[in-house]
Amino acid sequence: MNGLLLTSLALPLLGLLLIFLTDNNEKKIARISFWCSHAMGVSIIALLILWAMAGFPKHEYEWFTLYETDDYRFPILFYLDRVGAVYLFCVWAIFSIIVKYCRVYLHREAGYKRFFLTIFGFVFGLNIVILSGSIDILFAGWEIVGIASFLLIAFYRHRVQPVRNALRAYTVYRFCDIGLLLGAWMSHLLFHESQHFSQLADLFNNPAMPPAGSGSLWLVSTLILIAASGKSAQFPFCFWLPRAMEGPTPSSAIFYGALSVHLGVFLLLRTTPIWTYHFYTCLSVFNIGLLTVIVASISEKTQSSIKGQIAYASITQVGFMFMELALGLETLVLVHFLGNAFLRCYQLLVSPSIVAHLLRVEGSTDTDFYIKNHSKFQFLPASLRNTLPEVLQNTLYVFSLQEGNLELLVRSVLWSPLKRIGATINAMNVWLKFLYSTGGFSALALIIVTSGISTQYLSIPISLLMVLTSLSAFSQKYSPFAVWNAIALSSILAGVAVWFLNPDAWFDVLIFASGIIPAWILGIVVLAKLLKNDNFAATPFVYRALAETQPKLSFLLFLSFLGLVGFPISPAFLGEDLLLSHASNHAPWFALPITIAFVINGIAAARVFQRLCMGRPTELNELTADLR
Repeated sequence: MNGLLLTSLALPLLGLLLIFLTDNNEKKIARISFWCSHAMGVSIIALLILWAMAGFPKHEYEWFTLYETDDYRFPILFYLDRVGAVYLFCVWAIFSIIVKYCRVYLHREAGYKRFFLTIFGFVFGLNIVILSGSIDILFAGWEIVGIASFLLIAFYRHRVQPVRNALRAYTVYRFCDIGLLLGAWMSHLLFHESQHFSQLADLFNNPAMPPAGSGSLWLVSTLILIAASGKSAQFPFCFWLPRAMEGPTPSSAIFYGALSVHLGVFLLLRTTPIWTYHFYTCLSVFNIGLLTVIVASISEKTQSSIKGQIAYASITQVGFMFMELALGLETLVLVHFLGNAFLRCYQLLVSPSIVAHLLRVEGSTDTDFYIKNHSKFQFLPASLRNTLPEVLQNTLYVFSLQEGNLELLVRSVLWSPLKRIGATINAMNVWLKFLYSTGGFSALALIIVTSGISTQYLSIPISLLMVLTSLSAFSQKYSPFAVWNAIALSSILAGVAVWFLNPDAWFDVLIFASGIIPAWILGIVVLAKLLKNDNFAATPFVYRALAETQPKLSFLLFLSFLGLVGFPISPAFLGEDLLLSHASNHAPWFALPITIAFVINGIAAARVFQRLCMGRPTELNELTADLR
């Protein structure tokens, strides 16, 4: 069984590597995708059969230990139960359908190879999430799914709107990573060696003796709920999912109609013992689902595209799943998930055919063409909307057109204050910033040394400087070099702060730096080559489309971006977990600023990569000619 579990995980990665190594030949790519998807299906079906024959056990498998010290251990741990089995089967079924569909649907598409690379990467990340045995492994898959979503939303990178919407979705993802990162940190802090998903239920068997205090459990539950709400586009993050439909129809089907949108539900199912301990958290889950159902069902009525309507319909059903989870109906949630996933996948895949058919019918008629409702429920009385006063009807119509102004609310509460702080920092003179930072730190260090206070308090100003540096990168518009340097400096300051907290952690800080510094150097070298003859300050908002003109350098910049943000291919990913672990042992307050810095750094780096590598080359050439 363990061999089949590893095979199910490895086959999407194998498919990605084989497609990457082959040339841009549609037949070869289609053949590789066909055999890898079918081999994954055989492996998953065999795994589920063996699991069923064993009596549907809660099967945990520790492959190996990635890193271990006296007080820290990072095991590569996998877990299979009925929740994982249902999700794993659904992933294989829908993925195999999408692969078969795309082999023809994307014929002669310029990004044929790029699409299959990304979709295999997505399924690999999704399998890691589903089979993860701890929240640390789940976060690794969560990151892979997030970056694959970013790339597929911006698949049509010649158009501005898909590129902007890709960053919008990735920004929401990264913000919700705050909840998951801090949730992982608190699970280490509260549950120690018992944070495995297989052990969570046992921790709460005795209600009279919970594993942690009431306030701590409420906080970790809230963090989990933030992560789940953002990933599943629940209130107040409903706005990003319809905009994520900018990618190809098959990617919309597998990502946002069927699988990715249900990952928040999966996270809640995995952590049920934690967030169900408090009645207030259960009530919050129910209320979020209820508000989502109301907003999404109203907003759906004024969507001008089929994809937008399906997106809001899917959000509504996930809202119902949140309500079912709050009521303890886990089995119903799994059945609901299967039905909604397959239905939305079918609706999205047939939507182009339906639109084409209606256009042909309209073109063949000589009179006005109307789509009539032939529902068998026509005998029902007028809808509630038609019974409302006209003023209220108009109010609801405007509310649905503006989608509840949720994006404006989230932007004004979360992003705008951070940008204003960062813009203020960037407006300062470089020498003035240097004087303030060094002078303030030196004065505080002198006070601490002369008063005999522990030097670990020096981590406080360092952590503050770390966050301010990240905000500077977040608000920087004109210099990619400044963004890259600020992100690297912020990460280095995080390591220095941890070293002041615990001087014995120097080796763990080196592990983190071994991922950050090479990625930073690679990025600086690539940026110097890419922008050798480019005046970025003159046209900061123009997309450079360097992925078209300089594909190899753009790929290296992408690798640098992944390393700089701590993607699971870099030692920095393990380093982030190590830094948070030291924070939990020596200064729990440090977890919040370091998490905020990591999240903001990811958004800033993604924006640089997006602006440099995406867009239409002809538009840039025309603008450059005009400037000259």
